[in-house]
Amino acid sequence: MSPIQKYAIGAGAAVLLSWIFLPGWLALLVFLGVVAAPAVGYMMLDPSQRERLKRARRRGIGR
Repeated sequence: MSPIQKYAIGAGAAVLLSWIFLPGWLALLVFLGVVAAPAVGYMMLDPSQRERLKRARRRGIGR
């Protein structure tokens, strides 16, 4: 299982548990945080860093 799949499963579990145990609006904030944090982090990169990240994903990090 790849690390990205592990993160996705963990994020899904966090959202599901928050949906069960927290009020609706707070669970929605948790969901938005789980979705928005990686997107905002990616958008904060400058174009050269984004290109390096794309190359690293294609050939695998550490190879």
